[in-house]
Amino acid sequence: MKRTLSLSLSVMLIFALLVGCGGNGDKEPVTTDKPAESQNTDNASNTEQTAQEGTLQDGLYYAEGDFAEDSGWKELVAIKVEGGKIVSANWNGLHKDGGLDKKMFSEKGFYGMKEKGGAQAEWHEQAAKMEEYLVAQQSVEGLTLNDEGRTDAVSGVSIHVNGFTELAAKALAAGPVEAGPYKDGSYHAEAADFDAKSGWKETVDVTVINGKIAAVSWNGIHKDGGTDKVTRSKSGEYGMKNGGAQSEWHEQAYQAEQYLIEKQDPQAIVTAEDGKTDAISGVSIHVNGFVELATKALEGAK
Repeated sequence: MKRTLSLSLSVMLIFALLVGCGGNGDKEPVTTDKPAESQNTDNASNTEQTAQEGTLQDGLYYAEGDFAEDSGWKELVAIKVEGGKIVSANWNGLHKDGGLDKKMFSEKGFYGMKEKGGAQAEWHEQAAKMEEYLVAQQSVEGLTLNDEGRTDAVSGVSIHVNGFTELAAKALAAGPVEAGPYKDGSYHAEAADFDAKSGWKETVDVTVINGKIAAVSWNGIHKDGGTDKVTRSKSGEYGMKNGGAQSEWHEQAYQAEQYLIEKQDPQAIVTAEDGKTDAISGVSIHVNGFVELATKALEGAK
């Protein structure tokens, strides 16, 4: 009897030990390899941040609209991405008649939003605020616009911004574009002296966007002051056609500007000894001064 009871107790003790060991085996072992909860949060944050930074491919992005029938301006947006993030933006415009880009036109006071329209800031100043918004927010998707294409979300901006938002989204969706050989910016050059006979001093302004020549303005100022050469030509005061020319000075200057934009190199305009060229159809005026000043202006863009 005692031997049987002792044997039963031994069996029960062994069974209890086996059950206990089996229970511990079902539990996940605690090891130092398991990261702490705070470490998991940091890793998730780092992963999310990396994903955000890598959303965009590094490079230059570009999109442009159409010439507006009322104003003659064509809007454009150029964006630079580095490290997967938007680091700069350029909202600008080109005119159907050539000449200065919209920003420079505004900076020189020709656009005149404050003086003519009573705006709180000029166009280029408001455009800069929209560029800053895009860089800060990295997107225009959250920007609310009214039916007129304006927004109350950006302080100091009262102009229509729907063109900017549409072109920015279009540029980013299209992917990076090939950059040109020049440095972005606006470049100016002018003759050293006023011409002894005519009294004019020629000027050339070149705008480079995404490394390419986007706008060119060939003009002139007179030693006696007054309006510029393009303005006098458009008004008929310069009057080349009255002297037998096939077109007015500003019309031929426009053809020269567009040819430079097409060729992207002033040296592509070959001139004869008299300073004229056969390379540009419809241009009979002297263009050697234009070529020299365009070349001089672009020296700062290399």
